Amino acid sequence: MDIILKIADELTVNPKQVAAAVALLDEGATVPFIARYRKEVTSGLDDTQLRQLEERLGYLRELNARREVILASIRSQEKLTDDLARSIAEADSKTLLEDLYLPYKPKRHTKAQMARAAGLEPLAQALLADRRLIPEQAALAFVDADKGVADAAAALDGARQIIMEHLAEDAALLADLREAVWRQGVMVSAVAEGKEPQAAKFKDYFDYQEAIAKIPSHRALALFRGGNEGLLTVRLQPAQDAAAGHDACTSQVAQRLAIKGDGQATDAWLAETARLAWKIKLFTRLELDLKQRLREAAEQEAIRVFAGNLRDLLLSPPAGAKVTMGLDPGIRTGVKLAVVDATGKLLATDTLYPHPPRRQWDESIATLAKVIAAFKVSLVSIGNGTASRETDQLVADVMKRHPHLKFSKMVVSEAGASVYSASHVAATEFPNLDVSLRGAVSIARRLQDPLAELVKIEPKAIGVGQYQHDVNPMQLARSLDAVVEDCVNAVGVDVNTASVALLKQVSGLTASVSENIVVYRNENGPFKNRQQLKKIPRLGDKTFEQAAGFLRINHGDNPLDASAVHPEAYPVVEAISQRTGQSIRNLLGKSQFLRQLNPADFVNGPFGLPTVSDILQELEKPGRDPRPEFKSVEFAAGIEKITDLQPGMSLSGVVTNVANFGAFVDIGVHQDGLVHISQLSDTFVKDPRQAVKVGDIVKVRVLVVDVTHQRIGLSMKTTPETEFSAQKKPQNPAVKKTTPAGALAHALSKALGN
Repeated sequence: MDIILKIADELTVNPKQVAAAVALLDEGATVPFIARYRKEVTSGLDDTQLRQLEERLGYLRELNARREVILASIRSQEKLTDDLARSIAEADSKTLLEDLYLPYKPKRHTKAQMARAAGLEPLAQALLADRRLIPEQAALAFVDADKGVADAAAALDGARQIIMEHLAEDAALLADLREAVWRQGVMVSAVAEGKEPQAAKFKDYFDYQEAIAKIPSHRALALFRGGNEGLLTVRLQPAQDAAAGHDACTSQVAQRLAIKGDGQATDAWLAETARLAWKIKLFTRLELDLKQRLREAAEQEAIRVFAGNLRDLLLSPPAGAKVTMGLDPGIRTGVKLAVVDATGKLLATDTLYPHPPRRQWDESIATLAKVIAAFKVSLVSIGNGTASRETDQLVADVMKRHPHLKFSKMVVSEAGASVYSASHVAATEFPNLDVSLRGAVSIARRLQDPLAELVKIEPKAIGVGQYQHDVNPMQLARSLDAVVEDCVNAVGVDVNTASVALLKQVSGLTASVSENIVVYRNENGPFKNRQQLKKIPRLGDKTFEQAAGFLRINHGDNPLDASAVHPEAYPVVEAISQRTGQSIRNLLGKSQFLRQLNPADFVNGPFGLPTVSDILQELEKPGRDPRPEFKSVEFAAGIEKITDLQPGMSLSGVVTNVANFGAFVDIGVHQDGLVHISQLSDTFVKDPRQAVKVGDIVKVRVLVVDVTHQRIGLSMKTTPETEFSAQKKPQNPAVKKTTPAGALAHALSKALGN
């Protein structure tokens, strides 16, 4: 119940909503199913809230499990007091929980433990309790050679170790210091000695410092990567107390020892104890803690950006069910060709050699024209890799020489196509097809339906993230898998054409059940209704409940099977049909008629107002696709290489990636340009994804062309500026913003050079 109340407070919802959602999740329901078909149960929690709830539920349950382990450990030591138990029960983070456990955590033989064994605990307590004691004199009473205490200095050193360990295990002090250093600390980096040549890509961090609490995620991950590769030294510098001339936190530790600085006999000795405790014990731990905190925050932000980009890419508009030719461009290895029918079935393959060294341009045009005519190709999908623009020109020449062939062409991202080609999924689909030709199939299909094809590729290989190789792989995979699941179920899946890779993303379906569906379909022909799904081995009632609403059967026995109306709610549609005197088929698509109906009139039992409202909307546009309308981008003719670019040019492009520092745009020159965050709009932009998303077709203006480093600076501002102005000043004070090119080059360097 504590977990439910906490999550309810964090999400600002009613605890009953959280409790209901938790119960459904524990029963095996998926987030898409709950969000779509259990609105009455959760009082309308949406998929975003449910994902947050699911994540926090996992964290808090792990926290509770660790809490029980800690309580059991301390209880076994017979050291669990009521106050300690209360503090542990109230700990709301794993960090605080571990801080409380520190004094009781089994540890290796420490200097403080040795000092206690030598009988020096009373000396430490006496020096803390009576500030009038002269440490050297008080220590004489504890000299004992048999216990390893040779003289007063040894006794005082042992007492100091005890006090230092006590300070290092003080949970309240640790929490205060941790937050103080987080608020005021500075991350400092420098190039590792003798590593300047190898560390060139990190040059902006050779002499760098920035407040730890303000470092953007991409800069933090760049710092950690440089440190991990041994090219940078990265350290945390706590705030300085200008008046005292030392770390401000030392003063905070001294206050914990109640040192007032009024000339008491123990003051100097305790002050040195406080300094050493901070330097040796406390800061050493806090630096690790806060670097980890920075890393985790940066990773979470990077994962958030990646997930958002992936969602936009997966939900990019499909060109539709049309015969499509895929061209995977290459120079020496040739242009791989594949034709697929409207359902994605492979019809033909070939390899062309229009480019050097063979230069079979006319022969390639003839082959393309012949294949396009033979299979009535409607779309030509061209991968955007090496020789993409040259291949695009080849297809344009086909259009000019054969105007009677009516088809459209488009350049698409081929990210992940090579990964798919060599994957088990591709080998299963095309066991007898050469690996190089499988990529052309993927390029064709991803134009027809990006979602259906991209789900076959491991999300990390699609390449729409920032620093994706520097983040926690398990967290990244979990987040991206959730995005794929949400997208697939938002669109719905045609059960008669979907691949195993697509089906297994449907709510409730496993890989094995998905394989069984395809096997049944191949052996018995297309499904005619949803009820047939119950004949699939291992697809029981619970799985059917979770999956049925997201599986579509077009042109089947029941028109509702092609919609998002769940079979359990068919009685509601039947009631609407009976009351209005309209057959179900006649109801479909009648927007004006359906909008005149009052949803409240059809509320019945478990089907409340939210469900009935959803049903009426679905009847208006049954099986509607939430993805936007398909549009294509035409790259500027004659602009094919970075050397063709000139500052001031206005071009069309497509957004390929969005990071926290800006957006990358493909303008057809084999090198994406960067629209820095400060150039995304005429108005202030805090988050680039508020201005653009992956797949957007945009107009850009060329600002900077750096041929040497293959970097292009672009702007989406409508009014040209006389000088580029970044939203934040460069962290390196040595960088001077003297010219537009120089300023943007620096911004590009900081964004891309890491």
